[in-house]
Amino acid sequence: MATFLYRLGRLAFRQRRVVVMLWIAALAALGIGAMSAPGTSSGALSVPGTQSQRAIDLLQKEFPQASADGATARVVFEAPRRQKLTSAANKAEVESLVAKLEKSPQVSGVTDPFTSGLVSRSGTIAYAQVSYKVAQGDVSGAAHAVQTDVVQQGEKAGLKVSLGGNAVKDKAASKAAELIGVGVAAVVLVITFGSLIAAGLPLLTAILGVAAAVLSITLATHFFDLASASTTLALMLGLAVAIDYALFIVSRYRNEIRDGHEPEEACGRALGTAGSAVVFAGLTVIVALSGLTVIGIDTLTAMGLASAFAVAVAVVIALTLLPAVLGFAGPRIMKGKLHTRRMKALERGEGESMGVRWAKFVTRNPVKVLAVSVAGLALLAIPAMSLKMALNDDSMKPPGSTQRVAYETLSKGFGPGFNGPLTVVVDARDSKNPKAAAEDAYTMLSKLDDVAAVRPASFNEAGDVALLGAVPKSAPTSEATKNLVNEIRGHGAVLHRDTGAELMVTGLTAVNIDVSAKLSDALIPYLAIVVGLALVLLLLVFRSIVIPLKAALGFLFSVVSTLGVLVAVFQWGWLKDLFGIDQTGPIVSLLPILLVGVVFGLAMDYEVFLVSRMREEYVHGAEPTQAIVQGFRHSGRVVTAAAIIMVSVFSGFLLDDAVLIKSIGLGLAAAVFIDAFVVRMTIVPAVMALLGHRSWALPTWLDLILPNVDVEGEKLRHALEAEQPDSAPVPAGVAAGAHAGPDGHSASRAFTGVRPSGATDTPAPAQQASGKARGLTRLKQRLARGDEATTPADSTESQAPVRKKLLKNPIRRS
Repeated sequence: MATFLYRLGRLAFRQRRVVVMLWIAALAALGIGAMSAPGTSSGALSVPGTQSQRAIDLLQKEFPQASADGATARVVFEAPRRQKLTSAANKAEVESLVAKLEKSPQVSGVTDPFTSGLVSRSGTIAYAQVSYKVAQGDVSGAAHAVQTDVVQQGEKAGLKVSLGGNAVKDKAASKAAELIGVGVAAVVLVITFGSLIAAGLPLLTAILGVAAAVLSITLATHFFDLASASTTLALMLGLAVAIDYALFIVSRYRNEIRDGHEPEEACGRALGTAGSAVVFAGLTVIVALSGLTVIGIDTLTAMGLASAFAVAVAVVIALTLLPAVLGFAGPRIMKGKLHTRRMKALERGEGESMGVRWAKFVTRNPVKVLAVSVAGLALLAIPAMSLKMALNDDSMKPPGSTQRVAYETLSKGFGPGFNGPLTVVVDARDSKNPKAAAEDAYTMLSKLDDVAAVRPASFNEAGDVALLGAVPKSAPTSEATKNLVNEIRGHGAVLHRDTGAELMVTGLTAVNIDVSAKLSDALIPYLAIVVGLALVLLLLVFRSIVIPLKAALGFLFSVVSTLGVLVAVFQWGWLKDLFGIDQTGPIVSLLPILLVGVVFGLAMDYEVFLVSRMREEYVHGAEPTQAIVQGFRHSGRVVTAAAIIMVSVFSGFLLDDAVLIKSIGLGLAAAVFIDAFVVRMTIVPAVMALLGHRSWALPTWLDLILPNVDVEGEKLRHALEAEQPDSAPVPAGVAAGAHAGPDGHSASRAFTGVRPSGATDTPAPAQQASGKARGLTRLKQRLARGDEATTPADSTESQAPVRKKLLKNPIRRS
């Protein structure tokens, strides 16, 4: 892997114009194809096999005029103060508006509030139910325009008109979060590198990668029905990982140049080492997102696969386009005009970075640090035991929005249950007396305590399938409504026994309840599958039992703690005024699943980036504690920058007025913060310091079975040293000796730590000294003096012979 990526990096660097032109051509082709694509659909949630979905399928067959899977809207009318809708003038105006709705495009039916009994007892509030022939995402602009005209015409007449339901178009979301995220990312990258060129490359390649992914997903709508949320999640996650991957490779590239390598050689080495980590980090994220297919919900499947594709594109961009762009930047990427005095001192080897000081503190006090960290996460996780989930409805819309006003007005006039009526279907095709079965169902519904109203049965043309309506007294997302649905379904078993008819409950509220139950049941299996597959990948990368287990357990800590934060804020109302939350409620059912998929990907990125550098130092001879410190020295700054960028991007969603968006933003921001700074940069080094060499132990039999993917570039290193043993830079402090155990002897034969090739049981200072670099190359000397680039003479005299040797396909020597 490392040697292949080394050659790929050098090839892309040399053929940079060809690579860039190929990517530009690919983007142009994708753009042309996407222009004619039908685009994403609404992605309405459906769970095949559930009772609510079976009822919808039956209604589509027996009641096609009902548009069971079509969008619906509730148009709510409220009379002016001290007036009633039943007055002649107001009634005439409402009927005029209803007639206008009936003529609207795509409408299959409108219920008149006066003839259907949809007027409140006070006579001040009424509503009309509008059914559409098409699904939510297919409601046309003309239909939305009629809705807007109805609201405006009613308000001119003095009425208060509001719209609710899934057929109503949401207000366009603010772009503030994306703008804030990109702005913060730019600032953090500039601070990290001290160079505008170095900071701009990750952003440039990330934006191009996201554009390629989004255009490809749009193009795929020619062949597949994809939900609009698929593009949103792919955009968000693709941008996040693309910046992370480019940041990691650019940082390694700059380090290789500081070690004295020519830009082309530095690019090859950066891809051979950091690029390998990027490949396996990307594979882990792809595994996590592809695992969403096991849940069995089409929308989530589309979201997972689209996001996995975006991550794959980010990996390919980092391995091909980024080296080409580095070729155009050349040595100018090392110019740090924005460096502070401290950054310049660190580059000269003077002093220690904050990350190194933190790593030394953790490794000196591992027990105390581990105890405090675990205790803190445990406290955060306590509220998670009270987690309640439900799908969002109009009660979660921003205050003052037409959907929220309609929800509150209906609740005031009729009760909260009218915002989520239940549709009850009686399938009496196997019953001897369908009408008697429907009457029994009506009687049963009328006797239930939480039922406010029951609509009599209406039959299909054959007279063997009945359709009834029931309005709960409780709100759609309340636990009482959930219990009511379960109670009705329980009585259905009695009805089937007595009459042979099957009773099913559907409607938006019942569908949401079934989807929430499906997501709740799938959370633990999804976690198990994702973590299990990721353990296998991490086992291949780190060749250790402890490291993958530690990574997985740390991730579970992060997820549970984040769920605790969400419950405390959005269910219990802690700090709700700080976050601008006007009312509490259940956590959106989709959030925990998406949280697992997205955060697992980012968490494994940080794990691979940080620990892969520790392993690289370890296999090259460093002691365990020294390897931890060196890992932080080289990768701590990069992981910190990546985490700050992600926390800032996700925190920007807290500026949105919608509770759903706020919960997503807070959940993802808290998860990244906890996982990056508490788990990966605190608990991980503390555990590794306590275990020492045992962190890298692997049973001998397993060591023989597992393929060596060489993520740390050990084979590449040996191949390059064999080509030019006198000039290849070797990190200082690398020993060729074996790793001694705690008692001073080598590790047990049953377990093998990762040992460098040709190691002996005693240290070999002579070997270490002879392997050190003989000095800086001319390029490094010029960079130290501030020169911009090599002269043609220098390049010809000293560098061309080296390149000739290195191009002899070092993979054959590995």
